[in-house]
Amino acid sequence: MTPNWLEILGSFALLSILAVGGANALAPEMHRILVDARGWMDDATFTQLYALAQAAPGPNILSASVMGMQVGGWGGMALATIGILGPAASIAWTVAGWLDRLAGAWWLKPAQAGLVPVALGLMAASGFILGEAAFTFWAAPLLTAGSAAFLWLTSRSPLWVLLAGGVAGLLLA
Repeated sequence: MTPNWLEILGSFALLSILAVGGANALAPEMHRILVDARGWMDDATFTQLYALAQAAPGPNILSASVMGMQVGGWGGMALATIGILGPAASIAWTVAGWLDRLAGAWWLKPAQAGLVPVALGLMAASGFILGEAAFTFWAAPLLTAGSAAFLWLTSRSPLWVLLAGGVAGLLLA
């Protein structure tokens, strides 16, 4: 089903409001909307596009632009980008003004600290959703564990893991 442009703009504007913790924290809800609720793409396409967006230089939030391009072409990309950036930027600008005026309020630091577990939970959910969609063949958990161990135990560049993943993908495809 091809979405109309208003649906694309509305879906990504809603995601923008939920962007506590950044783009990586949005992945589960983005997946739910684009794959489960709207049916605009399947699990594999979502995972591949998300990985492509994360590997590209630039801010993580541009993963929304890649998703918009997939579901609505160039116009979908533009609307997804406007939708994901517009509301969050407006909220951040407004809240920054309030924080400046409320700098000495007793409740401000506890309120900000309360957002940390929310952001961590959203990012953990992102890892779960993306991992679940990526583990479609037997070698995926082994490659993931091996990559994590390599990065944890050595001081080598993460680019080696990307190179190994690309080679593994070519060999296993």
